[in-house]
Amino acid sequence: MPRFYCALPLVAGATVPLPPEIVRHLHVLRLTEGDGITLFDGNGGEYAAKLASIDKKHASAALGAHSPREAELPFALTLAQALPEGSKMDWIVEKAVELGVAAIQPLAAQRSVVKLSGERAEKRRDHWQAIIVAASEQCGRNRLARLEPLTDFSRWMAQPSVEPRILFSPRATQTLAGWAREHQPQPVTLAIGPEGGFSPEEEAAAVANGATLLSLGERVLRTETAGMAAVSMLAAVWERC
Repeated sequence: MPRFYCALPLVAGATVPLPPEIVRHLHVLRLTEGDGITLFDGNGGEYAAKLASIDKKHASAALGAHSPREAELPFALTLAQALPEGSKMDWIVEKAVELGVAAIQPLAAQRSVVKLSGERAEKRRDHWQAIIVAASEQCGRNRLARLEPLTDFSRWMAQPSVEPRILFSPRATQTLAGWAREHQPQPVTLAIGPEGGFSPEEEAAAVANGATLLSLGERVLRTETAGMAAVSMLAAVWERC
């Protein structure tokens, strides 16, 4: 059944007007009055609904019962991703949502080739937010991953954190899997460098601010692969606990 994020107050038994972007999707899917859909508002759970009306530009849905179904990881993961080249960030955001991260923190690192600021940064953030919504609709999540504003790595690392921050480095001797087996499931931030990784200065600053340097194994992973491997590894170890 098609799923849609609807940023409106949803209440069982109500009939709600659907936003234009959902109406466009309904037409693409060739849905008609009486067809079933699922709506969620990002606050948890979802609603079975039926199209009450639909025309070229407008549609409404009659909400059925609320289901408390969730598809979240039992521990909150934040992916702090240094900006990669080209459109790789789009893919990273999409797959991170599918794998269950609770938040995404874009970072401007020393070796980041892409430089974003001002209006351009805001447009990219809006674009990534739309990817989060679409990925959540597709993968069955009923809560949207939080997207933080783009931040300089040094400024971000200097901010206090109550949860462990992990950076991945080829110089690290302990693996993420080994670290995870020694710790209970808990909120964690995974910091991924751009092409070329974090600089030695950034690694030193991270350690000075309490971060832990870990390895993902013997192979050198691309920036768009490393975060997905790290999230999957933690989920594989900790979801068995």
